[in-house]
Amino acid sequence: MEAFSSFFGETQSSASRNGWSYDSLKNFRQISPLVQTHLKQVYLTLCCALIASAVGAYLHILWNIGGLLTTLGCMGSIVWLLSTPPYEEQQKRVTLLMATALLQGASIGPLIDLAIEIDPSILVSAFVGCAVAFGCFSIAAMLAKRREYLYLGGLLSSGLSILFWLHFASSLFGGSATLFKFELYFGLLVFVGYIVVDTQDIIEKAHFGDLDYVKHALTLFTDFAAVFVRILIIMLKNSEKQQEKKKKRRN
Repeated sequence: MEAFSSFFGETQSSASRNGWSYDSLKNFRQISPLVQTHLKQVYLTLCCALIASAVGAYLHILWNIGGLLTTLGCMGSIVWLLSTPPYEEQQKRVTLLMATALLQGASIGPLIDLAIEIDPSILVSAFVGCAVAFGCFSIAAMLAKRREYLYLGGLLSSGLSILFWLHFASSLFGGSATLFKFELYFGLLVFVGYIVVDTQDIIEKAHFGDLDYVKHALTLFTDFAAVFVRILIIMLKNSEKQQEKKKKRRN
């Protein structure tokens, strides 16, 4: 018993030295009430965007509308939204955000359709895993000290640039399975990092008066979609490998 008590005593003392305790999990005092209200608005808008994205994916399953046109339409909607002045035409910007989410959902509709054909439980597991990861990293960013992770933005931008040039090179010269796997897992790591950095960036901007909840919801929606797609692809690849192993055992 003394060993256990000494172990837990050392753990608690080291946690206190690092400025962490169980009470800190409920400590949002460093976020002002105004910023907390803004975050509620951002995450409510994000939830609506995710619902619109699910509708877009469902429309693809019904009418097979996902493809290049929906991708271009999604990019056009984003440009239109960002070029619209904030605080002046907010209802229009919300509509553009929902249109962006719907078109994004239709664009990844073929991947979702494939997951449903292989195993519908993969789709549910991928969404739940993405939602849990998104929630955990968002809370971690909120509980951390202000601006603690913002320095990672430069590293993540470099990582995103590496992903772009790797994808560009593989499209020109052809890519291998190893390169694809690296892009997949490295991209997942980059966009999970962006969840933390973007959350802290939104909080910091809100502290300085930038309360554009539509733009901030768009930023988080982009992170969520990027993480979800990569988790879904990883799970589909693992499912295919398991099916191949089962076939070999039967033969």
